[in-house]
Amino acid sequence: MPQGPGRPTRTARVAAVLLAALLSLTAAPATAAEDTTPSGSRVSAVPLRVATYNIHAGAGEDQVFDLDRTAAALRDLRADVIGLQEVDVHWGERSDFTDEARALAEKLRMRVFFAPIYDLDPAAEGGERRQYGVAVLSRHPVLHAENHEITRLSTQTPDPVPAPAPGFAEIVIRVKGVRTHVYSTHLDYRADPSIRAAQVDDMLGILADDRGPGVLVGDFNAEPSAPELAPLWHTLRDAAPDAGLTYPAIAPQKRIDLITVSDGITVTGARTHATDASDHRPVVADLRLPREDR
Repeated sequence: MPQGPGRPTRTARVAAVLLAALLSLTAAPATAAEDTTPSGSRVSAVPLRVATYNIHAGAGEDQVFDLDRTAAALRDLRADVIGLQEVDVHWGERSDFTDEARALAEKLRMRVFFAPIYDLDPAAEGGERRQYGVAVLSRHPVLHAENHEITRLSTQTPDPVPAPAPGFAEIVIRVKGVRTHVYSTHLDYRADPSIRAAQVDDMLGILADDRGPGVLVGDFNAEPSAPELAPLWHTLRDAAPDAGLTYPAIAPQKRIDLITVSDGITVTGARTHATDASDHRPVVADLRLPREDR
């Protein structure tokens, strides 16, 4: 739920490179369904399983760092695309200075894009930069990846003021010929909803520039009924309203980890996954992406 400390960079909508090698893998096979739009044109529905998981920097509810346990929880989801939050990359002792984005991609044999929120100097001279942020894992080819800025309030600067900072990840994937935008986000955790409200506005502005199916997942640090999230529901739909609570992982009391989808995407099922590999539970949803036959 909370976001790690650090001073954000200030680069606007930085186009970033993938951190891990793009492994030649395909998604799990599934059968496409057919439907008819109101206009009568034929469409084929392309299956996609998506998930979101705040991995708590690889530590479970027991506060023990165990990235193999995190990978096992992710593997159990059998998802094609997974948005991750609270991802450490050479961040510190709490995660053994591990590049968690690359390590999880290798363990799961998936492609990865990491979008740092914080990018700090190395802990020691000659070391790797200390980074913390969000990521997206994908079994599908990644056509484009970008680390967008949204409004943030620094967790380290004394008396911080809201300012643009990176850490809103977008990838564009091709799923059986369908270009699909997938976003991973981590919204502000403070009780004051004003920063989350600004972040929602920023995200919607970014989504408005894109065309085609879109999926936004993440730790919103607010339940779907929260007033600051209300603008989302003019553009997106909650894909897992009955999937169960997500936080804390043991005896959860809130549903703050969400999968949301754009118009035209059909949701055929959704669930949370009971695991104590983090302090959150992951959410997984089965989707059908619309595609007009040509």
